[in-house]
Amino acid sequence: MFLTRAWNQTTVSEFILAGFTDNPQLHISLFVVFLTIYVTTLLGNVGMIALIRLDSQLQTPMYFFLRNLSFSDICYSTLIVPQTLVNFWAEKKAISFAGCAAQFYFYAVFATVECLLLAAMAYDRYVAICNPLLYPLVMSKRVCLGLVLASYLAGCVNGAIHTHTTFRLPFCSSNVVDHFFCDVPFILKLACSNTVLNRALLFVISSLVGLCSFLTILISYIYILVAIKKISSSDGKKKTLSTCASHLMAVTLFYTTILFIYLKPTSRSSEEQDQVAAVFYTMVIPMVNPLIYSLRNKDVKKALSRMIRRRRCSTGV
Repeated sequence: MFLTRAWNQTTVSEFILAGFTDNPQLHISLFVVFLTIYVTTLLGNVGMIALIRLDSQLQTPMYFFLRNLSFSDICYSTLIVPQTLVNFWAEKKAISFAGCAAQFYFYAVFATVECLLLAAMAYDRYVAICNPLLYPLVMSKRVCLGLVLASYLAGCVNGAIHTHTTFRLPFCSSNVVDHFFCDVPFILKLACSNTVLNRALLFVISSLVGLCSFLTILISYIYILVAIKKISSSDGKKKTLSTCASHLMAVTLFYTTILFIYLKPTSRSSEEQDQVAAVFYTMVIPMVNPLIYSLRNKDVKKALSRMIRRRRCSTGV
């Protein structure tokens, strides 16, 4: 039974993740697609981390942030995709109460880290382009490490607040989560007490983190565009803008998804839309990020070429 008696109140001891259709044929297709996405995510992000760590010319603040972004993407995806793959074949798509709370906590941590790291990378580009002489001082190793640690600290605090306030609620009506992982808005629907405060807290903290990150990115790129406009040669403008191209693509992808989730109109198909959006930002974005930074970044492509040449030389090819 999923109901247990505790403190004279009936509470849920496990949740059933019922996010996808019960059609077996569709399950096979989704399993293959999600497995391919996950393997590509692991290979791409692990490869990016290894390349940045091994290539001396990529030991800069921008790539330090990118390495942490890749690590965050690996963790972010691993929290959700393996469980989802197992559930496609499981007769009972259950996750324990503690497992559900842990999954959401770490999901909130790495989602926050991802958001703040994109802001830190935008600030790095602003300093590099608008204040190049001060760049080594402003973006020192201590500052970069501090920004990354602050991102993780904010993620831990954010995750702890929502996990504590959500999973201490009584769940006594149902244990079926209409989603493929433990996300707070879907968990709150199962609570048998007032969740107005929880929803307000979720909205305020999410808006604060998202708005601060978005404003940092927006203001940074406004200054960057002003600085680029002052460059006289068209080649200089293109070269300067190219250093931001990959980051801009990653930011656009991330915030387009977030805006879709929060600004889309409510409709009968909103739950299906929520699941599609969730697949995008939990699976697709972590897979696409390393591809963006490898295909659209000249420094990464050069580093990859150097590594391939060294590998050929070491093997005598």
